[in-house]
Amino acid sequence: MLAITLVSPDPAALAQAAAAVRAALAVDAETVLGEGAIDLLVEAVQSQAHLAVKAAVGALPVDFAVQPVEGRRKRLLIADMDSTIIGCECLDELADFAGVKDQVSEITERAMRGELLFEGALRERVGMLKGLSVDALQACYDDRVKLNPGARTLVATMAADGARCALVSGGFTFFTSRVAAAAGFHLNRANTLIEADGVLTGQVGEPILGKEAKLAALIEETAALGLTPADALAVGDGANDLAMIEAAGLGVAYRAKPIVAAQAHAKVDHADLRALLYFQGYRAAEFVS
Repeated sequence: MLAITLVSPDPAALAQAAAAVRAALAVDAETVLGEGAIDLLVEAVQSQAHLAVKAAVGALPVDFAVQPVEGRRKRLLIADMDSTIIGCECLDELADFAGVKDQVSEITERAMRGELLFEGALRERVGMLKGLSVDALQACYDDRVKLNPGARTLVATMAADGARCALVSGGFTFFTSRVAAAAGFHLNRANTLIEADGVLTGQVGEPILGKEAKLAALIEETAALGLTPADALAVGDGANDLAMIEAAGLGVAYRAKPIVAAQAHAKVDHADLRALLYFQGYRAAEFVS
């Protein structure tokens, strides 16, 4: 049995998409999960059902996931931070304090699209911050960093249901530690900015946490819980998130670059992060806010 979950902030679009899915597939049961979210249960081959739903949704502002009902509630959440759990790229914003945001943002964009190797791109960008006062880190966090809508509810709800929640970022521990605390994550992993005499040295601690390190974190955390990657939900937006997204039982591309959206099991382009709860079959009444 497959669950087809449709989520949209647009009620008319959701209704239209649901009608199109019903016309394309034999729906056995329906459940309204909450305002803007519906589950349709079907007996079908997953790959064929996914193509049918994709065609039915078309250009409508509706996010969807097609997956087996069994095992859809995941026991590990592993999430990227920048432009996923928060609405900005911390390194780009920090570069603004150093007067080099345009240059750094261009490199970030290319790295997230998969055009540059992440590790080299990170070293280059951090090098441009040499001499920046460490006081800029707190100022950047206070002024620029905000949780994306639904982030706290996503983490709190999964944690209350017994899931382990990990924030794993190619960014920096200064920010992940604070964002993890704000959103309720159990742990965080990230890179370290090296400082001396109250300023950044332009260097980053080695080894750099990149694409393979994110995948390793997924494997290590599931193994520590006596689980497999199939029991995990991974979410991110950039090329360095792709390996963990592909390996997870449910890999979600959130407002993602094309290379990531094309490979993820599901994508969220329209709804907020609570869509990840609906994808797992949570009802709105179960959300912890």
